[in-house]
Amino acid sequence: MKIDEAREVRTTCPYCGVGCGVLAKVAANGEVTVRGDPDHPANFGRLCSKGSALAETIDLDGRLLYPEIHGRRIDWDEALDLVASTFSRTIAEHGRDAVAFYVSGQLLTEDYYVANKLMKGFIGSANIDTNSRLCMASSVAGHRRAFGSDTVPGSYEDLELADLIVLVGSNLAWCHPVLYQRIAAAREKRPDMKVVLIDPRRTMTSDIADMHLAIAPDGDVALFTGLLAYLGQHNALDRTYITAHTTGFGQALFAASALDLAGIAAATDLGEDELVRFYSLFAATANTVTVYSQGVNQSSSGTDKVNAIINCHLATGRIGKPGAGPFSVTGQPNAMGGREVGGLANMLAAHMEIENPEHRDRVQRFWSAPAVAEKPGLKAVEMFQAVADGRIKALWIMATNPVDSMPDADAVEAAIKACPFVVVSDVLAKTDTVRHAHVRLPAAAWGEKDGSVTNSERRISRQRAFLATPGEARADWWIVAEVAKRMGFDEAFSHPSPADIFAEHAALSAFENDGARDFDIGAYAGVDAETYEELAPFQWPAPSQGTPLWPAGQAGRPEGGVQAGHSSASTRFFAYGNFYTPDGKARFIPIRPVPQTRTNEKFPLVLNTGRVRDHWHTMTRTGKSQRLSQHLAEPFAEIHPADAQHFGIGDADIVRVSTEHGEVLLRALVTARQRPGSVFVPMHWTDQFSARARVNALVAPITDPISGQPASKNVAARVERFAAVAFGFAVLAERPASIDADYWSLARCAAGWRLELALEADRDWPGFAASLFGADAPGETLAYHDVAGGHYRFARFAGSRLTGALYLAPRPVAVSRGWAVEQLSADHADRRGRLAIVAGRPGGNSVDRGAIVCSCFGVGANQIAEAVRGGCVSVEAIGATLHAGTNCGSCRAEIRTIIEARRLHAAE
Repeated sequence: MKIDEAREVRTTCPYCGVGCGVLAKVAANGEVTVRGDPDHPANFGRLCSKGSALAETIDLDGRLLYPEIHGRRIDWDEALDLVASTFSRTIAEHGRDAVAFYVSGQLLTEDYYVANKLMKGFIGSANIDTNSRLCMASSVAGHRRAFGSDTVPGSYEDLELADLIVLVGSNLAWCHPVLYQRIAAAREKRPDMKVVLIDPRRTMTSDIADMHLAIAPDGDVALFTGLLAYLGQHNALDRTYITAHTTGFGQALFAASALDLAGIAAATDLGEDELVRFYSLFAATANTVTVYSQGVNQSSSGTDKVNAIINCHLATGRIGKPGAGPFSVTGQPNAMGGREVGGLANMLAAHMEIENPEHRDRVQRFWSAPAVAEKPGLKAVEMFQAVADGRIKALWIMATNPVDSMPDADAVEAAIKACPFVVVSDVLAKTDTVRHAHVRLPAAAWGEKDGSVTNSERRISRQRAFLATPGEARADWWIVAEVAKRMGFDEAFSHPSPADIFAEHAALSAFENDGARDFDIGAYAGVDAETYEELAPFQWPAPSQGTPLWPAGQAGRPEGGVQAGHSSASTRFFAYGNFYTPDGKARFIPIRPVPQTRTNEKFPLVLNTGRVRDHWHTMTRTGKSQRLSQHLAEPFAEIHPADAQHFGIGDADIVRVSTEHGEVLLRALVTARQRPGSVFVPMHWTDQFSARARVNALVAPITDPISGQPASKNVAARVERFAAVAFGFAVLAERPASIDADYWSLARCAAGWRLELALEADRDWPGFAASLFGADAPGETLAYHDVAGGHYRFARFAGSRLTGALYLAPRPVAVSRGWAVEQLSADHADRRGRLAIVAGRPGGNSVDRGAIVCSCFGVGANQIAEAVRGGCVSVEAIGATLHAGTNCGSCRAEIRTIIEARRLHAAE
């Protein structure tokens, strides 16, 4: 298919680990539209708000288009020669462990494979780790401890077949919305299905929950060890499964019995009656799926949490069966693919073990490699500590932004700045990490890249190119392979295409396997370019044609599987045992709850970091979309009303959140959804979009001792009101060159930018307005000054177009923001009508939509409330009237909240 033709291309969404199929349609004029692929088995046509807005994120604004050295544009040969020679010289002078790669779950499997092959097989170090360490490393470690392999046992279909779904530390409604909608749709068909949410916050996912357990931070180990003890006490065990397919149950049950019910209640901050209700429901429901995500993984006890959950499923035999099993949902589009190729520092390719000499020998022979790494490399936090202390002298960062996403992020930034040689491959020219690179390499973006990804249910899908690669951007696999060739490894990295790399990856998975390893896609070892182009989504394992799924005596692994090439069947592991341990039995892990109190008198609150609905990671993609930037347009701190009152904080105040490692300034969002004693802050905002909101700078570099995953959800913190003398809001046609304010947050909007402000001292307000509007820009300025009251308003016009409006007040500005944003696109030839802009509110018959609730259709809270007053008393009725909630469904919980609030108001 030619890139310059009108076409519709099947590809895969680049956001979370759900792995939704996307149909990208390119018109003859180049305009791109996207919709969900109705035939993709992950989403069956559904897309979330982020996926639906993908076409808004593929422009070239801000793209890195040419290689650069110290900001100077160069050609590829010069850039690649410098990278190869510097890495080679550093290895020769300081040893192979003096270099490192830090890669990403945003990479395609083919990119990941080549990078891992170069580092572990040809450089001979395991110093390659990934930002996936920050999101699912504890799941990997837990799987390997229990199963002997990093195997996700079940499939998405299990979410629709379960009678009980337990969501642990997972705000599925916002972080994996399509899975949430699949559960909601299944529940409509089977109303008896139960959902339990275990989360310190009452997130939007609670909208679907029959029971919400507002657990204490890191109380999960106590909760699930208590569940195991309860199952034993109430004869709710599958003794046959335990005896035939597991070892270590007695020790695990003994350890789990360390706390009685009162002790568990104290450790979890849950009532004994709540515990008994949950435990009895779990015990009585055979078809139970436990879904867990970052609330489990991002903890210093994350691996123990995973194994405490798995223990309960092993004890009841609820694993590998339709509608039953533990289920880790990943946060990135190809975190699973990275695990498959060995992208973590403590893994080899194809789910082989770096500590195992037979595995190392096998990989070395397959690659014809000079020296496969013999020991695990440095995990992410350790890696940047080694950069800081000088052990690592050459660092290559690919497709990630560690200056914002790593814990102790200020120390990480300082380490990168001090590193003698830093290479960054990225899509954007300006990120908080790219700014410190000596060499900047332009990478291909989604829509330009060609390769594969693996989702949370082990389903491999193709990401296909439908756009021409702009400038001199190149695929990541090509960049790494060209450096490898210049380091002297020509033959091993002479891949002509991603199809060739995928075929090698598949062949390695099958090499000397014969069912001994879970990951086997040998059926695709002979794939050619044409077959690869047409490759349909499939779940692994997919062993080679003509061989049995498993050797004699290993029947039943995986359940529901079929012979290679028949990828339509659902596959599940472990219903009949056959684990990847030496004796084929699962390991119960004895776990005792250990108190993890981190708060103290100086820092009395728990800081919990996480994600919001419409943004992603560090906003390098979603920050381009005006639609996605309107739902939550600035960084915030969720605070419980009791805590807000105690600390003298009002709703919409600016607050300073601080820990031992730093501080940030955020908008206060006072809500009873937050757990008392805790504060929630999203991790998305960077120096590109806000003044001081890099919340991971506050997170201590504390990690799980087994997985190395940082503890990002239990950080001792304090909050205090920021004493601003002026608050401001502005809409601007152009992004300002600089913003001289203590607090600011910038977001895209239709026809420009919206800006929130807070300042600690007075300014020359006319001069301040001019600096935002562009001091030298021509135009007419209208102004209103109330010096005594501290209110100032400015509006700049160029002809009939509004180029900027600024509103200042001594308290948070009461301006109709949605309406003000719309004025950037309106015609203002009527000079009298311009006074409404200075007033900051619509006049006459103009409509103020209010805060955006439905990003897909741009429906605001005021519109929904008005519809409720007009008789729409259900989410479905709102959808029929306003279309809100009828596309991705991510906003349905918020719509229901507005409906309930209006009902309560009417009843008063």
